This record gives sequence, C-alpha cells and structure tokens, in this order.
Amino acid sequence: MTNADQSEIAKFDASADRWWDLNSEFKPLHDINPLRCNYIEAIQPVAELKLLDVGCGGGILSEALALRGAKVTGIDLAEQALEVAKLHALESQVDINYVKSSVEDFAEQNSNQFDVVTCLEMLEHVPEPESVIAALAHLVKPGGQVFLSTINRNPKSYGMMIVGAEYMLKMVPKGTHNYQKFIRPSELAAMARAAGLQVNDVTGMVYNPLLKNYKLSDNDVDVNYLMHLTKPA
Repeated sequence: MTNADQSEIAKFDASADRWWDLNSEFKPLHDINPLRCNYIEAIQPVAELKLLDVGCGGGILSEALALRGAKVTGIDLAEQALEVAKLHALESQVDINYVKSSVEDFAEQNSNQFDVVTCLEMLEHVPEPESVIAALAHLVKPGGQVFLSTINRNPKSYGMMIVGAEYMLKMVPKGTHNYQKFIRPSELAAMARAAGLQVNDVTGMVYNPLLKNYKLSDNDVDVNYLMHLTKPA
C-alpha cells in the first residue's frame, strides 16, 4: 500500500454511503458517466470483454460497463466504498467482481489478463501516478486498451476545479482536490510511453456552468480530459 494516500482513502470511505445519491458530491461523476462510457465504447465495444476498473470506488463506472456486457472486475483500497459497490450491484442484479487491492499488488497476480483497463478520476489522488500507469500496462493484454482520465494542471483548471467547483458552486466538498497532484496531458503521455503504452487520443470533458452539463471536446483539454492508450501486440 505504499502508493496510497491514507487521507484520500479515508475521505472516500467517510462518504461511501453517498456514492449513489444523485444529489451528493458524487453527482458530477454520475453526470459525466454516460460521456465516459460512450467514449470507451466508441473506441472499443466492451461486450464479453474482460475489463478491469481501477479505483472503482462505489462502482458507478463498473456497473455501467457491466450493463453494456463487459465482464467487470473493480479494485479499490477504500473498503467502505467497495461494500457500497457490492451492495448496489447485488440490488441491481449486476455481476461484478469487486476486490480490495492496490493496482500494483493486483498486477503482480494478474499479468496480461484484461482486454480493457480503465482508471478514471483516480490518478490525481495517488502519490505516484507513474507507478499506477506501469501497473496498468502490466495488467492489460498485448493489443488491449487502456483508458485514463484526470485533471490538467494550469490556472484555468485551478479556477474551475478548486475555486469554482469547491468554493463557489459547492459541487464537491472543500479539499476534494489538490492542485499539485493535477497532471498535464504531456506528463501523463510521458508516463504512458515510459510504461510501454502507445498514446492514441486525448479528449477533453468540458463543463458549462450556465447549462450545468458536460460535453466531450477534441480541442479543449484545459480542465478534465480522457486519454486512450494501447499496449502493442
């Protein structure tokens, strides 16, 4: 558990009972989830594929992809969030294998096992994101797909994600984000290449505060963004 921030784990565990409350601090995750799923499926339809969701939390993405036919395993270190994920999957009658594990430990036992690996909205919460990327590369099969998302680091993202989302709009609790842990696309791409992964695409997720909605953008990656990688066959 060396590459884990215990305060971050505790924070997500403390709010575990609100993961599926559409009016809670997790509302933004529910709002962007269809965009994330559609982005993934436009590149790689997931039906019948083995898929690993790293940093699955309460299971918002895991369930959505399982409902699209993927054979999903979700891993996280936040025990209470995992219990919520398991209970919600049971209530929804969705078959998902949830495991408490760090991605590094899980990779040691599951090398080249998954067709698709996702790690969304997690990299900005760990001390060493490059260690996570290396583990993802170990987990995905040759020729498989890796999908990431995180937050860019620049004055605009600081204004939107911390000043705007935390203090002005109160979309998420104060202290949710640490600006120093935000990752520029160029930095994330360098980590991916160092792990032997090929960078194929970077797409932004843009929030309109007036319309209160999100959309994908090919040319605006200033704040939230998705990245698609492949492991060479």
